Amino acid sequence: MFHLSQTLRLLHINIVLLKHGLDEVVVATRLFRPLRFLIYLAPWHWFKRELPAYPVRVRLALEDLGPIFIKFGQLLSTRVDLLPENLAVELARLQDRVPPFPGPQARAMIEKAWGVPIEDVLDEFEERPLASASIAQVHTGRLKDGTEIIVKVLRPGIDKIIRRDVDLLFTFAHLAQRYWRDGRRLRPVDVVKEYEKTIFDELDLQREAANASQLRRNFRHSQDLYIPEVYWDWTRANVMVMERIYGTPVSQVDQLKAQGISMRMLGTRGVEIFFTQVFRDNFFHADMHPGNIFVEPSGRYISVDFGIVGSLTKEDQRYLAENLLAFFRRDYRRVAELHVESGWVPPGTRVEEFESAIRTVCEPIFEKPLSEISFGGFLVNLFQTARRFDMEIQPQLVLLEKTLLNIEGLGRQLYPQLDLWTTAKPFMEDWMREQIGVRTLVKRMVETWPHVAERLPELPVTLTRIVDHLEQQATNRPDSPAADLQAIKAELRSNNRRTMATLAAVGLAGCGTVLLTLVQPTTTLPLLVPILAVLLISVSLALLWQAFLASARS
Repeated sequence: MFHLSQTLRLLHINIVLLKHGLDEVVVATRLFRPLRFLIYLAPWHWFKRELPAYPVRVRLALEDLGPIFIKFGQLLSTRVDLLPENLAVELARLQDRVPPFPGPQARAMIEKAWGVPIEDVLDEFEERPLASASIAQVHTGRLKDGTEIIVKVLRPGIDKIIRRDVDLLFTFAHLAQRYWRDGRRLRPVDVVKEYEKTIFDELDLQREAANASQLRRNFRHSQDLYIPEVYWDWTRANVMVMERIYGTPVSQVDQLKAQGISMRMLGTRGVEIFFTQVFRDNFFHADMHPGNIFVEPSGRYISVDFGIVGSLTKEDQRYLAENLLAFFRRDYRRVAELHVESGWVPPGTRVEEFESAIRTVCEPIFEKPLSEISFGGFLVNLFQTARRFDMEIQPQLVLLEKTLLNIEGLGRQLYPQLDLWTTAKPFMEDWMREQIGVRTLVKRMVETWPHVAERLPELPVTLTRIVDHLEQQATNRPDSPAADLQAIKAELRSNNRRTMATLAAVGLAGCGTVLLTLVQPTTTLPLLVPILAVLLISVSLALLWQAFLASARS
């Protein structure tokens, strides 16, 4: 099952685990379980070492194992359904900092990507890196026009290292899904697939640059968030050039306070930015840990490192908003119904029983002041409850959960009294109103009308072909009496007339809707326009009512 390279890597992993006193993890695997007796012969079993707590040892081991395990540990830290809370908290402290690779090597890679010497593009280039992480490192420089920039370059050979370790994670995941009791529900293979997509997306710096450009466009005129500019002329798959920014790291709270920045404003603004990205733009920065966030003296956030972004389907957006709003209102029945409707729990789940379990979890939490409620703690309790109902984890929501937990942790670090729930509630209420409002309905009709109009001329021909085909089938049946054939024809003609009346009604309603969209407070149009629009919609309603009555009589 394991290739030679994977076997060697597996041995290295187990050596690192033993080094950090994680003997029980080694012998718990099926591969090494027969060697359990060796633990009692090992010298460190006779002479006990002073070791940190178990969660700390796990974190240190992952840091020693390298970039893939660091990032996978960071991902697992959001999966409170998989891990004890103390272990999840410790994994969230994983530091993605590694020694840099040589500056001359980075220079050579940049020049190869550009196809010209660095001096032809930059007036200055600092070979000593500004920052170094597991996948890439950052150098500073200056363009010919004097613009200060940063140059991000991938680590040499990082794709092969990642491929090797991801394949090994897949092997573990398949074994877990096959032999672990909770494997089907927790879907470890899907978790690794989601991780694989995320980590390989990070290896394409052009994709990261595109993410940055999209976020910059979404917040172009914002006083809350600033996104640096991308210089596309010098951006490649393994090299990215961006505007250099200056600000105070958000983790340096004392410096921010010394600048007179309100911690309450900063904490609330971070939450508002996140929910704006999720519900207004449906495109959110999914790696918003303190190392990627800076603050200007004005209190405006600056965000960097856009390798991981997320978005949700319209269905996920709606279910998320409705679930959270139902929690705010303590409408546990609706929460249970939404879980069943969305397919997050099996369709045969008894809603009453699930509602009772959710109430048992939530009521003690809501007895506290909202500012003392931890969203992370709430998720822990909820997932533990959902286990009893075979709730399947939704991989598409993992990035959202991770980002939300990061935002809550950051906000509480800045302003411990931060009321995440009250801050978020207006965003979801506004979004829900927009989804069911008249303006949104009109907008959707206008958007879809060109597609409907394009197909309308074809519909009579299509319906005629269907009638001819059905008549031919009826004629070719030797057991079809002529009377039955005539009845079928009459029914088809009747259905055809009702269908055409319905299509005409839809067409008139569409025309009326388009005219109504032209009527804005700032426009000056003849009074005839809104009158004509109302008339068209009224006629369409009359046609629809006639079609309904004819259908009811038949």
